[in-house]
Amino acid sequence: MTHTIVFGNAKGGTGKSTLSMHVTIALLNRGLKVATIDLDATQGTMTRYVTNRRRYAERTKTSLAHPMHAAVLPTDVAGAGEAELVKALDHANGCDVIVIDTPGADTELALTGHSYADVIVTPLNDSLIDLDVIADVDPVKRAINRPSHYAERVWKAKQMRARRDGGKVDWIVLRNRVGHLDARNKRLVAKLLDELAKRIGFRVADGIAERVIFRELFLDGLTVDDIAALSATDRLAVSHVAARQELRALLSALDLDAPQLSLRDGTGG
Repeated sequence: MTHTIVFGNAKGGTGKSTLSMHVTIALLNRGLKVATIDLDATQGTMTRYVTNRRRYAERTKTSLAHPMHAAVLPTDVAGAGEAELVKALDHANGCDVIVIDTPGADTELALTGHSYADVIVTPLNDSLIDLDVIADVDPVKRAINRPSHYAERVWKAKQMRARRDGGKVDWIVLRNRVGHLDARNKRLVAKLLDELAKRIGFRVADGIAERVIFRELFLDGLTVDDIAALSATDRLAVSHVAARQELRALLSALDLDAPQLSLRDGTGG
């Protein structure tokens, strides 16, 4: 069965497109057939990433794995966006994994995309500003008052999925770009996320640290999972090794560290 992973957040700048592409290439490099769908096609970061990768392969005559890709543009015509999404999903039928990147805005197309997920992955920068997207925090008690608007979107998406085919949606919140130094803000965000996770039912995992390498690789459409093969004769920098370890830990958190077994045999996801 095809496993669909949706990277979503109602706020931009949290690393959705970067994470979705790095996970995609890691799965491709492990022998899986992967399709990508860009629902944030106006911004188009994922689409440009895929395009940059193909151009790099052609320019350097390098053999790289590429996903099957589709971009869905927003439209004012009722139902047209969902129709294009369904068409892209049907075209990707037979792939092991579909990775969907959604816009950092509360749109109908984003909600619909979430409803087709087996797993929703929400990257969250480690700050109280970003936490506000999923939780209303009491400024005096430093405690959760109630879930916020994005949490409501995920709940609606789960209901839509259940009505459509009875399927269930796993939700993972990634503490992304976490700083290396201990800080009161960092501890508070961790505490509040753990509290909210128990209330509304998501899992908390670590994403990737803020590293220059992730920005540099974008121009060539490369990821940290490509580095070892492309730098076979060079010694990897410590930051490159650390970035690859973070990616492996992320795949493990998403239950994708042994995808040939867990997805193809239908024993996972």
